[in-house]
Amino acid sequence: MEITFETIISFIGLFVSGSAGAFFTWRYQKKKAKAEAESAEIGAAKEMQGLYKQMLNDANEYLEDARNKVEGLRQERDFYKQDRDELREKVEKLTKMFYELKTESEKERSQLRVDISRLQSLLKGIMSMTCVVPDCKLRKVMDLAALGDQNRKSRPRQA
Repeated sequence: MEITFETIISFIGLFVSGSAGAFFTWRYQKKKAKAEAESAEIGAAKEMQGLYKQMLNDANEYLEDARNKVEGLRQERDFYKQDRDELREKVEKLTKMFYELKTESEKERSQLRVDISRLQSLLKGIMSMTCVVPDCKLRKVMDLAALGDQNRKSRPRQA
């Protein structure tokens, strides 16, 4: 077996082409692996971005629902405040009416007491002038209204 120059060149060509092929294949595999890794990272990032968007949408829906509930509660609170204020006004009016009626009735009662005492004094005066005999011929008819008017004019009125 003779080693010739052509054989050496063939072996060198084989090693160089094999090495170059292996080098380029290795670089290609490295770039391919890097691209697949980047693609996987991008996919994972897109998936995480989608999850974040979904979480953000859910949080916005929750906040909007909470805002609506708060607004509803505020409206209900305002309604109850208005109702309370109306009831307070009604109670104040009724209290004023009650005190007015109370003072008016007290004035009327005191006036009635005065009238009753006047009538009692009139009756006492009349009793001394009446005859106790049932069918007395000397009995006279008296106008009590005129007599009461005379007594009122003669006495000063009290307030």
